[in-house]
Amino acid sequence: QVTGYLDDCTCDVETIDAFNNYKLFPRLNELLESDYFRYYKVNLNKPCPFWNDSSHCGIRDCAVKPCPSNEVPDGIRAGSYKYSEEANNLAEECEEAERLGAVDGSLSEETQAAVVRWTRHDDSSDSFCEADDIHSPDAEYVDLLLNPERYTGYKGPDAWKIWNSIYEENCFKPQSVKRPLAPGRGESFIHLAKSLGNICVEKRAFYRLISGLHASINVHLSARYLLQDTWSEKKWGPNVTEFQQRFDEVLTRGEGPRRLKNLYFLYLIELRALSKALPFFERPGFQLYTGNKVHDAEIKTLLLEILHLAKSFPLHFDEKSFFAGNKKEAAKLKEEFRLHFKNISRIMDCVGCFKCRLWGKLQTQGLGTALKILFSENLIEKIPESGPSYGFQLTRQEIVALFNAFGRL
Repeated sequence: QVTGYLDDCTCDVETIDAFNNYKLFPRLNELLESDYFRYYKVNLNKPCPFWNDSSHCGIRDCAVKPCPSNEVPDGIRAGSYKYSEEANNLAEECEEAERLGAVDGSLSEETQAAVVRWTRHDDSSDSFCEADDIHSPDAEYVDLLLNPERYTGYKGPDAWKIWNSIYEENCFKPQSVKRPLAPGRGESFIHLAKSLGNICVEKRAFYRLISGLHASINVHLSARYLLQDTWSEKKWGPNVTEFQQRFDEVLTRGEGPRRLKNLYFLYLIELRALSKALPFFERPGFQLYTGNKVHDAEIKTLLLEILHLAKSFPLHFDEKSFFAGNKKEAAKLKEEFRLHFKNISRIMDCVGCFKCRLWGKLQTQGLGTALKILFSENLIEKIPESGPSYGFQLTRQEIVALFNAFGRL
């Protein structure tokens, strides 16, 4: 059932499959195994801002093992270097010097200046996500390769409460749609999807992005399911029954294939963002800095190869249809879009399972970064080839989240 054209796009499923499976995915996988992209700094102890909830998942597989700091490459730690109290009392110039000293004297002046700007950059006005304070004592580095996204046993009312609040309170939806969400197989979202034709392209796209993210997470949970759990061994693998319950056309009353098409729609949006971000990453002053010069240069070459490949995709989503109407209305809608998404990123701090919270936060930040890129096209076009790019900036967190989220798709 998942075949042919996608709604609101000129692209079809088969073109995406061939492009992804044979060209893009093998290279992207290699990139995500590199040191720069495998370490993600995250605060998993932020309290839920929406309801009092201290019910953390007690299941062993919900736990996340943070990295001992000596395992994280020096260059990555230096980029988010936190001063001692004494350093905080010094003049700003000394702070900068200390931070740069902690980075590496061999960096060019231009790159040193860029590192300072990254750490200072406050993008709250153009951000689609509630960012973690990576300088918080609670923020820790996690090795994503050692903490893979998979089924942990986290389910039931708590998990449903999360998705319920995401769809009910943060998805634009036709006013006529009001229904309770019952823990089950998702039938309760069906009426919403069927009435999407009545709302504007932007609101429809927003719903489809969230639905695509939900589908993506459900695919991962079904593909890496705990099949055997005995004292001697654990076995993870594909659970076809679980997959069918979530996506089979009959079991979901026709909704499953639509959910999977929304996954392709999300892929197209993030692929488009990667192609648009090329000028930012192409500048000589941009480095994927871990402290290993040879390796860093190789990874930047691979990164640019992937971005050029993304740009070469023949049937890109045309985001010009977004916010193209009356300027005043468009600005209002864009701001609404941003705030809805920011809210969704905050809901991730309410997820009771830490491993699910980690991957939920990373994937929403990745999508939020993709949206930020798509809505900053004018700023990206003005980036000078050398020197600072003050108008548009991405932090290391955003870069790592962007590529890992796309890797999940």
